[in-house]
Amino acid sequence: MKWNSEDIKVIIPIGGEATRLRPLTIETSKAAVRLLNRPLIEFSIYELARQGIKEFIFGVKGYVNYRSLFDLFKEGIGFSARYKIKPRVHFKYQPRVDSIGNADSVRINMDYYRIEDITMVIQGDNIFKIDVKKLVDYHVDKKAMMTIVLKPWDNVEEFGVADVDKDMRIRRFVEKPKRKEDAPSNLINTGIYVLSPEIGSIFKNDDLVKMREEGKLDFGKDIIPYLIEKGYLVYGYVTDDLWFDVGTPDRYLDAMETLLKTLKDSEIGGKRIDSSRRIFVQGTSPDSIRRRNIIISKYKKGRLKIEGNALIGRHCQIGNNVYFQDSSIDNFSIVKNQVRVIRSSIMDRAYIGDNVSIEGSIVGRHVEIRDNSKVLNSVIADDVVIGENSEIVNSRIYPHRTINAGSKLHDTILT
Repeated sequence: MKWNSEDIKVIIPIGGEATRLRPLTIETSKAAVRLLNRPLIEFSIYELARQGIKEFIFGVKGYVNYRSLFDLFKEGIGFSARYKIKPRVHFKYQPRVDSIGNADSVRINMDYYRIEDITMVIQGDNIFKIDVKKLVDYHVDKKAMMTIVLKPWDNVEEFGVADVDKDMRIRRFVEKPKRKEDAPSNLINTGIYVLSPEIGSIFKNDDLVKMREEGKLDFGKDIIPYLIEKGYLVYGYVTDDLWFDVGTPDRYLDAMETLLKTLKDSEIGGKRIDSSRRIFVQGTSPDSIRRRNIIISKYKKGRLKIEGNALIGRHCQIGNNVYFQDSSIDNFSIVKNQVRVIRSSIMDRAYIGDNVSIEGSIVGRHVEIRDNSKVLNSVIADDVVIGENSEIVNSRIYPHRTINAGSKLHDTILT
């Protein structure tokens, strides 16, 4: 079977509420949560688009998911221009039909868009590197109905785990084993699938029609075990390349740190301010360049100290005696004096007052943290105001909340 990358369709099911990433996902789709100053899903889309894939279908369910993705990507013209992709990529969207699982989303879109080509499925909260040609050639050579990208992993309990034979055909699949000892191997399901066109007719089987009527049409729980049981060829493809499931705040910060260390300079999208360090400041306009030069001057004079790796977005204003370590500060953020930011992500248009300390935390968009406050191991959603002299530890603050000055919130979820 011959194939061209331009013929491959990519479907991205985005239908859940992403409860593990709350409160960042209360008003934003998990795929659109910002990471290193761009939507999370953009990393994966670019990885595939740079290898020649042109058509992406967002399998969106619900208003928040649709609005977030459409407002960001529309039909793909802006994305293509930003990454200089010609001919441009095309983004499409699931019709207004609610899916009951990620496999149902694939079924709906394959039917609606009359897809009769090889289809890739990726997840909205994954970041990865993969050689598409090797993966699809493998799938075609095996004559597989479905190929699942697998990755060796230590903590398998939160993932689907595959038992493979010596030819890498999957004999058994266990979704989220309760204990590591219950898992048949250490090969986890990354959520990256290659599907042969014939999968469309399988979705019409009476068994799967009945599953759907019962509200069960998820790949891990339903479809993969079904295909294996019925004798269809389901193969595993093991990768050692970069892969992250950015499904929790801890994994978000792990991904941020790793990407800061490993992404090519061109993928970071900023200029290094120290030729021997991975410290980037973004922006190409005259105003951005002027702001960057101020930051460079403060860095050289020791008024801004940076350890590890860091990304500073466009138009940021950085005060004196500021310390950054392994962190990201997004566009138009204001960071005042004597501020410490350690292993944290601060999204765009944040205001960080004098003598504020932020560590192991994610700070959402348009957040204001006033003077002498401390945020430790917490997640602050968009448009929150934290009054001066406050202490937020191991807590999650939902959008649009105002925290009174002097508040002490420990192990709190403030909705």
